[in-house]
Amino acid sequence: MKVTKTTYNRRSFLKASMLAGGGMMLSVSWLSNAKAADKMQALNLPDQWVELNGYIQITPDNVIRLLCPNPEFGQNVMTSLPMMLAEELDADWKNVVVEMGPHDNAKLGPQFTGGSNSVRMYWKPLREAGAAARQMLCEAAAQTWNVPVSEVTTKAGVLSHASGKSAKYGEMANKAATVPVPKGMKLKAPKDFTIVRNSKKNVEGLKVITGKPLFGLDYRADGMLIAMIQHPPAFGMKLKSFDASQTLKMPGIKDVFSLKLYQDGFEQGGFDTRTFNDLLVVVGKSTWEVINARKKLVAQWEPTGDIKDTMMGRGGKREVIVPGELESTTAQLEKMAEYAKKPAQQLRKDGDPETAFRNAAQIIERTYNAPFLAHNCMEPMNFFAHVTDEKAVFVGPLQAPGWVEPTLSKILNLPADKIEIQMTRMGGGFGRRAYAHYMTEAALISRRAKAPIKLIYTREDDMTYGIYRPMYTATYRAALDANKNLIGFHVKGGGIPEHAIHANRFPAGAVDNYLAEGWEIPSNITIGAFRAPRSNFNAAAEQSFLDEVAEAMGKDPIEFRLELLKRAKENPVGKNNEYDADRYAGVLTLVRDKSNWNKPDEAMPGEATPGQEKYHRGVAAYFCHNSYAAHVVDMVTRDGQPYVERVFSAIDCGIVVNPDSAKNMVQGAVVDGIGNAFYGALTHKNGAPEQTNFDKYRLIRHNEAPKLIDVHFVENDIDPTGLGEPPFPPVFGAVANALYKTTGKRQYNQPFKPELDKRI
Repeated sequence: MKVTKTTYNRRSFLKASMLAGGGMMLSVSWLSNAKAADKMQALNLPDQWVELNGYIQITPDNVIRLLCPNPEFGQNVMTSLPMMLAEELDADWKNVVVEMGPHDNAKLGPQFTGGSNSVRMYWKPLREAGAAARQMLCEAAAQTWNVPVSEVTTKAGVLSHASGKSAKYGEMANKAATVPVPKGMKLKAPKDFTIVRNSKKNVEGLKVITGKPLFGLDYRADGMLIAMIQHPPAFGMKLKSFDASQTLKMPGIKDVFSLKLYQDGFEQGGFDTRTFNDLLVVVGKSTWEVINARKKLVAQWEPTGDIKDTMMGRGGKREVIVPGELESTTAQLEKMAEYAKKPAQQLRKDGDPETAFRNAAQIIERTYNAPFLAHNCMEPMNFFAHVTDEKAVFVGPLQAPGWVEPTLSKILNLPADKIEIQMTRMGGGFGRRAYAHYMTEAALISRRAKAPIKLIYTREDDMTYGIYRPMYTATYRAALDANKNLIGFHVKGGGIPEHAIHANRFPAGAVDNYLAEGWEIPSNITIGAFRAPRSNFNAAAEQSFLDEVAEAMGKDPIEFRLELLKRAKENPVGKNNEYDADRYAGVLTLVRDKSNWNKPDEAMPGEATPGQEKYHRGVAAYFCHNSYAAHVVDMVTRDGQPYVERVFSAIDCGIVVNPDSAKNMVQGAVVDGIGNAFYGALTHKNGAPEQTNFDKYRLIRHNEAPKLIDVHFVENDIDPTGLGEPPFPPVFGAVANALYKTTGKRQYNQPFKPELDKRI
């Protein structure tokens, strides 16, 4: 991997140091030739911030402050990112203070939390920033003590020399700021880590459990009003007219008005949305007053008809026709079944699968379906906005500030440097907060109301506003010869409005004759990234099917997968296989050993003797977001109902920065996956969501969570890869395979619970 070099000069470094108010501050940018902030330009110093990201501030009292670049929604980046930087700085972790940075792509880089990219994206830049600062401190000490810099050592924030001289970092910070910034610093070898790979408590943990105001819903500002939106009752409808006379008579109400989210012809960015374009808004003094007043609105709605949208994205500018029909789940399933019979787009083809299936002694064919899913973040959507003719200030929870800034600039007709975005801690994200239409809505409402406002969604607003996990289906076929050898594999998947097929992932590369196809059905029901997009369904269907194929071949499920992976390693088919067969096999081997795969009823180390229940086991493994995950699920039956009692997890995500936090992320993914597999579903009738709150949208309960989730990581020195998403997809397949062992029947439709209830 290419080593990035820092290339900024002493005057640039002094510029940041002066702004830091004393001491030394190292600020480095991801982007070359980045523009400095206005107040930096006022110093009339050149801009030389290049390639790296983050701020290190060392004060005279030896406190080290890091401005965390990435938004935090529970994955603990506000601890793991500073750990990486403090490691190379040789800082005393007790003296590290972390703050969330504002939106500033020039200084802080992409600032995107999603795609399991935070640690992976900042692994080299933050460590290089720490190493450069450490070297500059050593240079300052060497000059002060008149000794060779090679003789100066560091440990836990202290500089030392064999002569007995020593100083804390803070004592040398001002002088270090005059030292030229070194280039191409050599980074520590993993064997020398003292902070990374050692668990550290969440730097905001105490604030979270003591209820400090960290979240968007906590934010308050002088003169702030509350706004809520009344959106159409169904997808495919729009506002025709409204009567707000009774609403305006309600206590605390300031205004009621309608406006458009996007004007006709507006070119939407890749993460802009157009769920409901006509906004009917109520503005008042308090949340409770606005909620009650909104109930008094009298609104008439009408069909939208087909809508033409102009979209900008990776593929460039394109026109998209959004259908205007009022969709229902029953009709959607029928349409998907119809589309599945039609020719589809070929995504990958190896060998001659048609001949393999024509000559097969046995063909196994199964179809899997999954519904829309709502993100259901614990903290509903909200954002503060104060927009004037000169400036716009925003405060709230979002995953990708850089993606919404261009949209805000166009809609508000303000240059980017007049838009200030402050990011709060998020009460959940999972992809939902990458689509910041709610922030754009807040901006337009504030401008119209001529006041600072906070837009708040109720739970019902949030659940019925769209941005769902798509509705998916996939048909898998396997061709076996007379000796039960796998000679052909075919997957054809589709969805509303996208398919979930990853054509170059396992078992592609392990079967001579392989075909992957995909198709899509347009819809006005808006969708978006949902924890491990597409993979969350693809893994469920694929891993369920592979178990059924293994059974037909008379093979152990794990050994069957390992045989395929051995073929993919030693004699791979095709050239575009995304996965590393060795690492994939590694997690399967590890989970097999740690779960005592062939003896499920034996007590595990540290576990009391299992009760009288019999364990039924299921396994699944998957690669996504550059990492590998495998789970063994142990299921029991109590009072006629299946429960996941134990889960054994094996993960290969490269170097684990913060082990305790990493285990927590895997455990959370396991519980989330079990809950969605059993219960998650959002359905529609005549365009209207049928589940509007948690009384109808079923979530997993505490007593339904596993009693044991035993997490193990493959130990290697590979640079960190993804972790927030990779453990999630294979949970679905492992649960389905365990259910088969428990009930004797295979699962083909998510969620599993409704069909289980029919059988009981």
